[in-house]
Amino acid sequence: MKSKDKQKPKNVDYFRVPRPLWRRIKKHLPKPLAKRGPGRPRADNRAVINGLWYILWTGCQWKAIHRDWFGVSSSVLHERFQTWQQQGIWDKVLQTMVRFYNRQRRIRWQWQAIDSKSVPAPLGGEATGHNPTDRSKRGAKIHILVDERGAPLAVHLTGANQHDKWSVDDLVFSIVVRRPTKEQHLCLDKGYDFDDVHIFVTEANYQKHIAHRRRRGEPLPAPIPEEQKHPARRWVVERTLGWLAKRRSIRTRWCKKSENWLAFVQFACAHILCDLAIYG
Repeated sequence: MKSKDKQKPKNVDYFRVPRPLWRRIKKHLPKPLAKRGPGRPRADNRAVINGLWYILWTGCQWKAIHRDWFGVSSSVLHERFQTWQQQGIWDKVLQTMVRFYNRQRRIRWQWQAIDSKSVPAPLGGEATGHNPTDRSKRGAKIHILVDERGAPLAVHLTGANQHDKWSVDDLVFSIVVRRPTKEQHLCLDKGYDFDDVHIFVTEANYQKHIAHRRRRGEPLPAPIPEEQKHPARRWVVERTLGWLAKRRSIRTRWCKKSENWLAFVQFACAHILCDLAIYG
């Protein structure tokens, strides 16, 4: 790899998918069929991916895309996006990028973390609910599991009214690669401090690190000396959620179908994995 390729670009090009990411995405896309008979030729996959990349970052409406920008109409973009989602293309892309990250940097299994982020869903749709932290407006949640560097290994979506503790098992079971048998630690905040979560994390062969949630009537705990405090490790998952929130299609859920929104989240996670694999 050339030295200039190791320097991360300062600004994101919203009109073009980075070349390293495109090289790994195109392997899973259907090959274009040979043209037969009259009619307009089938839109190029590279142009379609660039259009989806623009929507991912800007959060614009499908109809706002002009044909002159990418050489693809908005209707073709929407149709191709949903077709690839139904074919499981975005699942394969995420798995490929996790394996690529593992080859380049090695997954740091020793310390993992789980957290969630609530986002508004003004149009409602599947897997949404009344957000108790946002005046009961319609919303959704992104639940994510990351390794020690913050690389996303599993993603799960729910409504904003579902408690975080119900998604721990879904995240652990949906890790896209096989977990090793060596010692692993799992960090969670006090929102996961429930007996059933403790039991599951232990049965899943994790060393649990769950912040204590003070119950009603419970006395204040004694202060912990500085030399006994563990270093902060849960911040990596919060940073990854912040990276996802930079993309406006994820910061606000405009997709009525939960599968389509999951595809956008998987697309964004693939980009994060690509950057972590190449630039560290």
